[in-house]
Formats: sequence, C-alpha cells, structure tokens
Amino acid sequence: MRCEEIRVCIVRVGGTNCDAETKRSFEDLGVKAFVYHFNEVLQGIDLLDYHILVLPGGFAYGDYVRAGVIFAKNFMARIGKKIMRFVDEGRPMLGICNGFQILVESGLLPGINGVSEHPEAALATNIPIGYRCGWVYLRHENNGKCVFTRLIPKGRVLRIPISHAEGRFLLPTVRGEEILNKLLENDQIVLRYSNENGEYAEGRYPENPNGSFYDIAGICNPEGTVFGLMPHPERAYYGWQLPDWTRMGKPPKYGDGKLIFESVVQYVIRKF
Repeated sequence: MRCEEIRVCIVRVGGTNCDAETKRSFEDLGVKAFVYHFNEVLQGIDLLDYHILVLPGGFAYGDYVRAGVIFAKNFMARIGKKIMRFVDEGRPMLGICNGFQILVESGLLPGINGVSEHPEAALATNIPIGYRCGWVYLRHENNGKCVFTRLIPKGRVLRIPISHAEGRFLLPTVRGEEILNKLLENDQIVLRYSNENGEYAEGRYPENPNGSFYDIAGICNPEGTVFGLMPHPERAYYGWQLPDWTRMGKPPKYGDGKLIFESVVQYVIRKF
C-alpha cells in the first residue's frame, strides 16, 4: 500500500481535544486523516473503510463518573462488533490520554485474554492529586511487538508532554502481580516513566507524575495493534513544540512524537 492510500479515522465527542493536532501529524506523513464526531460514525461512517482508528485526548462527556467510562460503554454497546472486527483484522487502534482511558474502560486493554467484559485495569486519580500538564521522560520498553513503536530502539528515552488528572495506571490488588507478569511475558508494556538518563522513576514524583504502578505510561494488546498511552505524541510532533527549543538556537524539525505516528504508518504500508 502507498502512503497516500492510508486512511485514518479520528473519533471525537463533546470534551475531546487535540483531534486537529493528531490529524495534522498524520497528514504531515502523507496519509489521509479525517475527524468525525461519534454521531457521524453512528449515522453511517464505516470504520472498516479506514486503516487506523484513533481516540484522541480530552475529557469525553466531561469525564463524569470516571475518566472515559461513558464514551467506552457507548462505544462498545453501539459499534462493538465493528470494533472487534477492526481489531481482529489487525488494523491499528491508538488511544491517547483520554483515549487510553477509553480503551481500558472498554476492555480492549490490556486484553490479555481478549476483550474483557469488565475493565482489567484502571487509570485513577493522580497521586499527588491534581491536574498535570508538563513534559516527561519515557523509556521505551517494547521488544518490537507494538506496531506504534517499532521504529524506536528499545531503551531509548523519549520526551513527550502529559496533560491529565487521572493517569495513574493501576492493576487489581488481588491479581496485580499475575497480570503484570503476563504483560511482561507478552511484551505488552511499551512505555515507562523515567528520568532523562533512562533510569526508571520507581514511583518517584515528578519523574512518575501520577503514581502509576510499575511506572507504566503506555501498554499494547498481546497482538501489538491496540496501543494506549497517557502522554500526547501529537504535542511533541514538531520541534517547535518543544518547551526549550529557543536554547538550541532554532528548533529541530521534529520531536519524539513523530516516531509513534511514523511507526504505525510504516506498519500499515507493509501489511495492507
């Protein structure tokens, strides 16, 4: 498949943000990207006409009840069969920040034994409590399974911003160790919070900005085609988005976020 033939569907609802930035990032790589309100999807937009599905950041439906849960239940109840077919065909799905919360609440992630009826993890209120908006360091942990990070060497440190109040990744108290071992065994852990030298945060604030278990910032499903992360790669796509580029004299052309978009585009080119 040629790059210009790739079609990306970005789904938004009330409270979504950064859909335009996400669209622009894909378009910079030469692919066609479209933003649709969820109502338009319900009224006839066929997800299977697209190669990549994205749930961007924000606060869908105001994040009432808890972050992402209303959209997640609506999403799976109304178009769940289409979503399942999309995933079964190996079409990549990306959840950024609120999108990650939606993927977890819908049971698509972690997805160790397939899509679960009830969430197997949670993205809870930050510890320390409060909204966080700033740049963090992330160590790439994946061995190559995740199609969104295949162009990133294992161990490389990325610099990408976060923007959330509920990003603390948690596993159930009773089965947490068991699930963590499965995530490690399946190569599902993709990004962990670290310092700029790549040393794990080990729960320390501010390197770990929200208290996430095992410093987890992003995971994928066992097939590597569904990826959720709390940081915003679309806000680190261009070099001029870096907070300190003026110290460099002039900004680099691109930031680390580009690697995530570029990786999935290359995957689709080869697969389809």
